[in-house]
Amino acid sequence: MFAKKIFAERLLEIRKATHTTQANIAAALGVSTAFISDMEHGRKTTSIEKLAQICVFYNVSADYLLGLTDEIKPVH
Repeated sequence: MFAKKIFAERLLEIRKATHTTQANIAAALGVSTAFISDMEHGRKTTSIEKLAQICVFYNVSADYLLGLTDEIKPVH
């Protein structure tokens, strides 16, 4: 089941592990850094389109970000 807290934690974890700034991911998604901060703190979620962009940007599975699996990489 989707939990906003897990999404927030994993998004922040991946951003820090890849040494990406909020400005980098915000520019890639076409959103503000405040929006990224809100997602990382569990105050907001995002659209399915932006979720797909995040997955491509970080090369992670949506299932991982959503807390549906602990497997970080997409299954091909």
